[in-house]
Amino acid sequence: MIEPTISETLYALRQQHRDLDQTIAALAAQSSIDQLLLKRLKMQKLRLKDKIRYWQSKAIPDLDA
Repeated sequence: MIEPTISETLYALRQQHRDLDQTIAALAAQSSIDQLLLKRLKMQKLRLKDKIRYWQSKAIPDLDA
């Protein structure tokens, strides 16, 4: 099994983040909002953001000073 590259992983995470952002916006636009669901989705979005930052840092090569 071939492991995805860092750029492929970042692409997938960013896509998930965008999709979740659209879902949150659509949910927030509804007249009756499920606050618990909205909060869970926002937390999931923050976790994705943390994963994106992690993989972005992995993409930067280590330079010996």
